Amino acid sequence: MTARPTPRHRAEFTLVRAVLATVRWMPQRLALLAGDALGLAFYLLDRPHRRLTRGNLEAAFPRRSRRDIERTVRGVFRHFGRLLMEILRVSALPPDRLRALCVLDGVERARRAAAAGRGVLFVTGHFGFWELHALAHGLMVAPISVVARALDNPLLHDLLERVRTSTGNQVIYRRGGLRRILRALQQNQGVAILIDQHIQAPDGVPVDFFGRPASTTSAVAILALRTGAVVMPVFTLPMPDGRYRMVYEHPVEPPADESPEAIRDFTQRCTDVLEMYVRNRPEYWLWMHRRWRTPEPEAHGMFPHAGRDEAEPVSENGNGGNGGNGDA
Repeated sequence: MTARPTPRHRAEFTLVRAVLATVRWMPQRLALLAGDALGLAFYLLDRPHRRLTRGNLEAAFPRRSRRDIERTVRGVFRHFGRLLMEILRVSALPPDRLRALCVLDGVERARRAAAAGRGVLFVTGHFGFWELHALAHGLMVAPISVVARALDNPLLHDLLERVRTSTGNQVIYRRGGLRRILRALQQNQGVAILIDQHIQAPDGVPVDFFGRPASTTSAVAILALRTGAVVMPVFTLPMPDGRYRMVYEHPVEPPADESPEAIRDFTQRCTDVLEMYVRNRPEYWLWMHRRWRTPEPEAHGMFPHAGRDEAEPVSENGNGGNGGNGDA
């Protein structure tokens, strides 16, 4: 990144470095307890995001009691506190300890997809421990490219990039990243993309997500059509013994063609898989961002029409985003 760090950026970086220096020596149980405390502190102090999380959950689960909704709101904040602490802790682990922490479920599907020779699009959302999944995949299966949004703080951006690339992965930033994504797929590599954030027209297509229309990226559908890449949903969930179960779901059948109806149908099917996981464990998803929004005026999209040069992708990350992975 080229932006010069401000005093606020330096203060944030100093705080994160201090936390990293502390948490890297903690046993897992203590790190998770620290994450609980951090998450609950933000639950108490961050009223706007607490209100947004509560409103999103009430709309998604209208039959749940107020008490149950509030319990889930607290669970969301606790989870993201744990996620931060665990990523910082795991980033300092040697490879053998990281391998021991991860249980791969269905990884043979990913290997079969790679054997087809046209690349793999790993789709997921801000659910569970998605950043950990990318690290483990790069170490235990094969390095991949992770599509992400650059952080505003250049110092934290560089720190996060070092973490994300520590197991051999590469990071592709959204703006201007189309050519790099296509090149990775043409070289039969994996590319991880998050599909659970609001995307402006024309790159977004409206699909049903928890009973409400949500503008969702059409990039996965178009990339699958134009490259023949296999599309595979992936998710990471904590296990009772402290390990993490990394699930490789069955591939999603590609769109029949490039018609708007086929693109929407495919995007809906990908979203349905994500919704299934979120419905089962709602406390693991990023409810504290504006996923459902009113449509904006159309802008130039990621995929050009005939006779138009490639345009930069236009998207929004929403409040509380992870800068990609992760944004996968």
